[in-house]
Amino acid sequence: MTASVVLDSVNKIYGARNPRPIYAVRDFSIEIAPGEIVALLGSSGCGKTSTLRMIAGFEEVTKGEIRIGDRRIDALAPAQRRVAMAFEGYSLYPPLTLRENIAFALKAEKLDNAETARRVEEIARLLELGPYLDRYPSTVSAGQQQRASLGRALVRKAELYLLDEPMGQLEPQLRAVLRGRLKRYLREHGLTAILVTHDQTEANALADRIAVMEGGVLQQFASPAELKRAPANLFVGTFIGEPPMNVYRVKPTVADGRLSLSAAGAELFGYAPGTVSDAVLDRVRGREEVIVGVRPADVRVGASGAPAEVVSNQWIGDQTHLESTFPGGVIVATIQDRFRAKAGERIHVDVPADRLHVFSSEGSALSHGRELAAPRPAERVAA
Repeated sequence: MTASVVLDSVNKIYGARNPRPIYAVRDFSIEIAPGEIVALLGSSGCGKTSTLRMIAGFEEVTKGEIRIGDRRIDALAPAQRRVAMAFEGYSLYPPLTLRENIAFALKAEKLDNAETARRVEEIARLLELGPYLDRYPSTVSAGQQQRASLGRALVRKAELYLLDEPMGQLEPQLRAVLRGRLKRYLREHGLTAILVTHDQTEANALADRIAVMEGGVLQQFASPAELKRAPANLFVGTFIGEPPMNVYRVKPTVADGRLSLSAAGAELFGYAPGTVSDAVLDRVRGREEVIVGVRPADVRVGASGAPAEVVSNQWIGDQTHLESTFPGGVIVATIQDRFRAKAGERIHVDVPADRLHVFSSEGSALSHGRELAAPRPAERVAA
């Protein structure tokens, strides 16, 4: 029953006739395949909830089109859009029990009592709400209310499911369990869903593709793996990943095929001739400044590389977070084991060419990882 979704150059402007209108969403365009799960990800105020509310019909579209399947819906009333929505603010009916709240969503389908009860019980099991179904919203926790709101959306038959921060009130352990169940439920039923979240762990776990937003503008729309491997710009590179990407403004120098990246008169990273591809050397040659990004997991700590001094060493249960100062400022490394080093101890840090991200001084991506590294001889022959 679910369908494809297209947002074509959608804009939301608050106070459009005022001298200083507020652009909540600018020229937002994506296409979502039937049965695909998409997350709108960004910090508070980035426009993700305004976008979701325009799809649901609770906000007017200032300019642009929204289509579900072959129907244009942006001019339709919310009830005509065949969309189910789980609200961040729950929006449960206080005089009704959780069971009655969930069942209320089925009234339009005119089901018999047995089928209504079956579907409510199925959703309740999925969301672990069984013991609370006959209680009223005011007598249960915020997390239980949120699950009831999610259940009320999922129990419906709709062409599109909109989930606004559906697990924000849940404790971490339950959230991890329900993420897996929710994704399996959406998959098994072939449901098209759009999830709004500021939690990148939730977006990565649930979504097939993620639309990263900032300032009302779509920054990149790609799979979780692609966002991390090849961010379109510096914002996406630094927003995606935990701990965040290390970032340095450096001067690139290319001489006899060797690439040197330096800051404050000291070389941070150097790459011998033949280790960096000619295409990348051409992109950085002659530039006064580029920005390099290094994911903490890609920092090598050893006997070679730039000298650094340990600032803090944290064991967080399954990995070490090592923070050090070096000529570029501060560099954070994550190590998949305990690393014995005390504050003030001298170490060396390095980053392989196939793990470095390079951006222009304005923040647009120039190269990533394997693209940066020169192919090995065997790879050249294979090509």
